[in-house]
Amino acid sequence: MPAGTLYRGREGMWSWVAHRVTGVLIFFFLFVHVLDTALVRVSPEDYDKVVATYKTPIVAVLEYGLVAAILFHALNGLRVIAVDFWSKGPRYQKQMLWSVVGIWVVLMLGAIYPVLGHAAREVFGS
Repeated sequence: MPAGTLYRGREGMWSWVAHRVTGVLIFFFLFVHVLDTALVRVSPEDYDKVVATYKTPIVAVLEYGLVAAILFHALNGLRVIAVDFWSKGPRYQKQMLWSVVGIWVVLMLGAIYPVLGHAAREVFGS
């Protein structure tokens, strides 16, 4: 198949965009994580305050978004590897993309309680 087949069509374009966006989001999370972890050496009291904010329901929703970004980026990355290194990959890239989306949805549904359970109990009570 000709070069550029990986991102042919609307689905391919959106998978390309989503892969880049999730990569940037993960990068910014890692940047903030390094900064807040470094804060423990500068001011342990401020570090404790920052960590306390991480236990809020809003941050739990952000964590769920982080899980979504990491899972999609990882699964789509495996698809990109398959397209690049498997001789039949370009032919099946669209089916693999929909498989990635299906697996991602199932995993995200499975992550609802572990990631958001504490936040839901805090908002709605035990």
